[in-house]
Amino acid sequence: MEVDAVNMINVLGKQARVAAKAMRMANTSAKNRALTLAAAVMRREMKEILAANALDMKAADENGLDAAMKDRLMLNGDRVEAMAEGLEQIAALPDPVGAVDNLNYRPSGIQIGHMRVPLGVIGIIYESRPNVTADAAGLCLKSGNAVILRGGSEAIHSNRAIAACLRRALVDSGLSQDAIQLIDSTDRALVGALLKSEQYVDVIIPRGGKSLIERVSAESRVPVIKHLDGICHVYVDRAAKAEMAVKIAVNAKTHRYGVCNAMETLLIHRDVAAETVQALVQAMLEKGVEVRGCAQTRECCAGLDVKIATEEDWATEYLAPILSVRIVDSLDAAVDHIATYSSDHTETIVTEDYEAGSRFLREVDSSSVMWNASTRFADGFEYGLGAEIGISTDRLHVRGPVGLEGLTTQKWIVYGHGEVRS
Repeated sequence: MEVDAVNMINVLGKQARVAAKAMRMANTSAKNRALTLAAAVMRREMKEILAANALDMKAADENGLDAAMKDRLMLNGDRVEAMAEGLEQIAALPDPVGAVDNLNYRPSGIQIGHMRVPLGVIGIIYESRPNVTADAAGLCLKSGNAVILRGGSEAIHSNRAIAACLRRALVDSGLSQDAIQLIDSTDRALVGALLKSEQYVDVIIPRGGKSLIERVSAESRVPVIKHLDGICHVYVDRAAKAEMAVKIAVNAKTHRYGVCNAMETLLIHRDVAAETVQALVQAMLEKGVEVRGCAQTRECCAGLDVKIATEEDWATEYLAPILSVRIVDSLDAAVDHIATYSSDHTETIVTEDYEAGSRFLREVDSSSVMWNASTRFADGFEYGLGAEIGISTDRLHVRGPVGLEGLTTQKWIVYGHGEVRS
């Protein structure tokens, strides 16, 4: 089976490499036409997509998938329409490919700059959500890349139906259908083969749970764009407005629980703890959040149901209505706590002190650092990217929400007038 997996990935990889060369030269109008056609095909084939999804949902029931997993897996008319609209929104975004910036003349007379170009072949490994098939393929298409998709076995029928619509649109728009390829098998050996196909694949992007991303990070010979955890912090500074602190913290924690940019730890400066911590904790408890606090937090919240926080709590991404709260002695202590326990995703300071806010932005080393705003804004759409393929907490080559530009790189270009080096 291992040899078959390797051969299958080699075939897909060779086809994707040829398609990537063609996509690199495709103009914006051709890519936009393909995206618009794909949206139209998905609407036209909605019954077939929903019938395929019904097969996946039946298997999910038979295999005892939990309610949350089935909700992510389930498609209906509104969700298919949302996928189609998403493709049209990607078509409306500016095309980053070919953009030139930082042009300047050198003393020799040459003019140098950067041109934005596609990454090449992108492998995307994901779980559960069939909408990722459309979203990821659309972003890769617009950014001039070829993509090899490997969805979860629980969504195989849905992914096949969606990928067929996308490939049909590529053909109808005059582009290579091999620019979008789906690994049409649930054999887990294919994931390992894809991760070792560095001769064909330029980057891997995993979308899914922690175990998937850990496996991809450990096994891949191909560069990976990923984030592992979303342990996000809100720090309430000594110069924070209490009302603003409550508003931001409650939104950061309770707007949605199972997302990577939700707050998991609340830090509060000791100078305002006595007057602020009770209001913050009470607001969380009223929202049904279980609060786990340090000894000082529990002392300040006598009479409120605050459980004792353990060392493990500070390093836990709950993805649930649970919050850890710690009182710190200073801004330095808050920055040190974040440096120790953060997953480098998103951190916020609430303060009216310009120096404290500026220091926090400068000294906290996460992919998104905020001042007087909810961590829930760490999102491609909210950042004006239009759409995102994921969040990166790595430092190379892209960091934070990954949109179209993050699926490209740059090359140096040089304009000359016959200059030679002396």
